[in-house]
Amino acid sequence: MKKVTIQDIADSLGVSRTTVWKVFSGKEGVSEELKDRIITKALEMDYLLPEGIEPLRHSEKRSADKPLNIALAVSRPETSIFWMTIIHQIAKEFSDQNVNLVYTYLPSRVDKDYVLPLSLTNGTTHGMIVMNVYNQQLLKLLSDCNIPKVFFDTAVSVPASELNGDVILMENYNSVFTLTEHLIDKGVKSFGFIGDIDYAKSNYERYEGFLKALYVHRLPVDHKQILTGSIGEDSYKEEIESFLDTLSSMPQAFVCASDYVACILISSLMKLNIRVPQDILVTGFDDNIENPIAEDLTTVHVYNQDIGLRLALQILYRIHYPDMPYEMSYVETKVIYRNTSGD
Repeated sequence: MKKVTIQDIADSLGVSRTTVWKVFSGKEGVSEELKDRIITKALEMDYLLPEGIEPLRHSEKRSADKPLNIALAVSRPETSIFWMTIIHQIAKEFSDQNVNLVYTYLPSRVDKDYVLPLSLTNGTTHGMIVMNVYNQQLLKLLSDCNIPKVFFDTAVSVPASELNGDVILMENYNSVFTLTEHLIDKGVKSFGFIGDIDYAKSNYERYEGFLKALYVHRLPVDHKQILTGSIGEDSYKEEIESFLDTLSSMPQAFVCASDYVACILISSLMKLNIRVPQDILVTGFDDNIENPIAEDLTTVHVYNQDIGLRLALQILYRIHYPDMPYEMSYVETKVIYRNTSGD
């Protein structure tokens, strides 16, 4: 059997060889939490600890005066109350359990030289919740962090199996299937769909539910009336209007991947003197009424507070049981029928 080296231990934890050497040499400059992790990992790898180096307390035995530090790594939370509601519930649960919430803002796009914030890599953080992050390179960097992780959604290009953590999602497929089938029952035979399905796994699952409903009812998919490619974060309005200009005729209904998209679509249709629901039906997803147009929008309600609680409890579970198999869980949603679908 190959002899375990200091470099092996460093590589397994994603820290430098010098950091491990400092711990085994009794040098200063390494946090107690990181010392604990290094010594614990060395014992797991059957490394013979130097004389005078004793195993430190395990994280589960951490004294009450040193609570857990859990990072909330989030990108662009200011874009919607949707995210802030979830964050508030996470903070509330952590406060009740004497857990420190370490708010960590991440960019939505990174270059090849980007490195993660030090708070995620210096050993002072015991776990991480990741939200609204869909950049492939950034997700890869986060997945490589050697601390317990829970992700709320992920990019289609980064499968859950590659995240090295748990994944929580809202239910997407069945709710959009139900919503689309409802429109079919009302007599709709031609459909459009708008939403970047390569952006997030949740969007992709919504599109799958839409397609399944059409398949079950033997209705054709007109790809000319579907906009599912990449849409710029700040150019939805322009791209949707451009897409509508390409249509020789409108479908009877549009199913949208989000309320944000649906509201832009309805505004764009109004410019073309197309009325909703009199001339065309429109549905969204999220039940987000930040835009006044959404007050009449048929949508899918997402239980944000339950998601926040679930994320908080899952990261605590993962910290205490790091060796249990990773999990993917769904939080139920509810279809809400309103005026834009003719209800």
